[in-house]
Amino acid sequence: MPDSTLLLAAVVLIALVFDYTNGAHDAANAIATVVSTKVLSPKIAVCMAAVLNLAGAFIGVKVAQTIGQGIVNTDMVKGCQALVLAALIAAIFWNGLTWYLGLPSSSSHALIGGLMGAAVAHGGVRVLHGGSIALKVVLPIFLSPLAGFVGGYLFMLAIAWLFHKAHPSKVSSAFRRLQILSSAVMATSHGSNDAQKTMGIITLALFLAHKIPVMEVPSWVKVACAVAMMLGTATGGWKIIKTMGHRIFKMVPVHGFAAETSASLVIFGASFLGAPISTTHTISSCVLGVGSSNRLSAVRWSVAGNMIVAWVLTIPATALVGAVCFYALRALGVAS
Repeated sequence: MPDSTLLLAAVVLIALVFDYTNGAHDAANAIATVVSTKVLSPKIAVCMAAVLNLAGAFIGVKVAQTIGQGIVNTDMVKGCQALVLAALIAAIFWNGLTWYLGLPSSSSHALIGGLMGAAVAHGGVRVLHGGSIALKVVLPIFLSPLAGFVGGYLFMLAIAWLFHKAHPSKVSSAFRRLQILSSAVMATSHGSNDAQKTMGIITLALFLAHKIPVMEVPSWVKVACAVAMMLGTATGGWKIIKTMGHRIFKMVPVHGFAAETSASLVIFGASFLGAPISTTHTISSCVLGVGSSNRLSAVRWSVAGNMIVAWVLTIPATALVGAVCFYALRALGVAS
């Protein structure tokens, strides 16, 4: 068994690597639409998203608390830091695979699935908080994309109704400016939900290692996670930007504004409730909703179908990888 302090340091480092990959993988969530409509250049959009992801990471800790103590029974896994390590390895693997394939899957669900799989491998199903998982993970899996789709659809219809008599060139000019604001809000909302997940996993690791007495996020963890996500976002995720911004349907600034605004409302609402939703699922479904408001044939449903398959597979696939990683760590003498 390796030294517990060294193991904890490795867990924290890998968690920050995950946070970095989360920022790189999910950068498209905030900037794909504003890049695809050519309102901002990719370089400027990435810089803006990186800074605002950093700011959003400091908005609340409810999502971090859900990840830290709402998925597994901490009393039943105390002392087993390898559980967190296995979960992180599974999530990073899934992020890398879906990034390579250009699929906008969920980093959040990858982390949750990895944590669930490792926990079950460690102590069986009884280790999981079934009620909390059902309420704050499973239910939002279905509700957030549905809310995003309906929100995007209705928001776009409302804009079309309000501006149907306005001159098209004036509408386009106005929404080019407004989309800068909506993408900024989207980037902030992304940081408010996604960065907190890594805060929660590091806090869980510190608690399991007896380094903190209660499950409260230390200030240095907030700063480290915020900076790691900012650096990851600055790296960008251009394959996913291409899928989100170009392959679902051809967008103009008003579409981008409607998708980003409706997605931000859903994400901020989930962060307030402490639900670790997928920002990827939410913005993707908003894009689908906005595209459908024009006509159903405007959406490339084959691309949407591939995305949905990735969404459905994420938690079970990463749970399996998480369990395998835990068994491997146990065989190597890292896990008890």
